[in-house]
Amino acid sequence: MGQCPCFGSAQAAEQERRAEADRRESQEARTKAAEAAQRRQEQFDKSAAGRAAKAQMKAMKESKTSNQGEPVLKWQMGS
Repeated sequence: MGQCPCFGSAQAAEQERRAEADRRESQEARTKAAEAAQRRQEQFDKSAAGRAAKAQMKAMKESKTSNQGEPVLKWQMGS
């Protein structure tokens, strides 16, 4: 009682169809996630916290009083 060889072909075709559907769904999910992340970034940029963070980053980049290789925290033994 063997199976007809055409069943294997039908099963392989069904597997391929499912795999393709999974790939499409994954791509759609990635696209939606990217769009949502872009919206969140735009909202953050417009918020007070976003503007403050941007100003702080700009000030850090323009700061001329950088540590220039010196450690930020210095350890000192004793008092």
